[in-house]
Amino acid sequence: MPGMRILVSGASGLIGSALRRAFSARGYEITRLGRGKASGAQISWNPAQPLNPASVSGFDAVVHLAGESIAGRWTESKKREILESRVQGTRNLADAIAKSPVPPRVFIAASAIGFYGDRGEELLREDSRPGEGFLPQVCTAWEAAAEPAAAAGIRTVHTRFGIVLSRDGGALAKMLPPFRLGVGGRIGSGRQWMSWIAIEDLAAGILHLLENDSVTGPLNFVSPQPVRNEEFTRTLASVLHRPAIFPVPAFAVRLAFGQMGEELLLSSQKVEPSKLLASGYVFDNPDLAGALRKILA
Repeated sequence: MPGMRILVSGASGLIGSALRRAFSARGYEITRLGRGKASGAQISWNPAQPLNPASVSGFDAVVHLAGESIAGRWTESKKREILESRVQGTRNLADAIAKSPVPPRVFIAASAIGFYGDRGEELLREDSRPGEGFLPQVCTAWEAAAEPAAAAGIRTVHTRFGIVLSRDGGALAKMLPPFRLGVGGRIGSGRQWMSWIAIEDLAAGILHLLENDSVTGPLNFVSPQPVRNEEFTRTLASVLHRPAIFPVPAFAVRLAFGQMGEELLLSSQKVEPSKLLASGYVFDNPDLAGALRKILA
């Protein structure tokens, strides 16, 4: 759809930057929703405060990515910021677009596979129940906060992102220095499942959602080929032509990162992108070795 007008929050983050490049390549007109000064290319907002519906009127699509980073030790204040930034921001934006004079055709709101919690060997699809823990609590409330948009008849999609692989940031960028030095290795037992997606497929998948009106509700944004942590680290080391012989014991992860380490690094989530595949999306980077070679080329 040439000339599509898209409003994007969190546009300067890892995912937002990739989406802006993908949207620009399609000839879409992008407006940022951010805390900075308002301009022709940016609408200013405070996620914790209501938004003027007229200011977000007339867009074809709204993509909402903004939220406090989950990286770092989860103190009580950090956990409160993670939860409130997602719930308040999503609810205020959903309220505004629902009441806008010309609402968007689609509202794509970020979520995460943290929704499922630590589930061991269970195969997780979009209709799987939420798990237990802090991240499932956050993701459940995060998705519920978009309800005003759905109730107003706006097609609403919750993109449950897996581990996003990019050389520009995120988990992979943090792993690269030790692995390049040959001191990388599995985390904990290495048996936990990792559900990942290459940043290129994430951006292409969002474009697919914008142009496919039949897709709604939660969607798992992960490769169709999840891997165990041990395989992930072995594959990354192989692509970098380095060994992977320095495991990080589970107790060290808990000691260093606390609850964040338990829920992010040691938990197991074997997630399937059922709805994305059913909608006709074809992954460019379905297997880990090929994806890593392409990303790190």
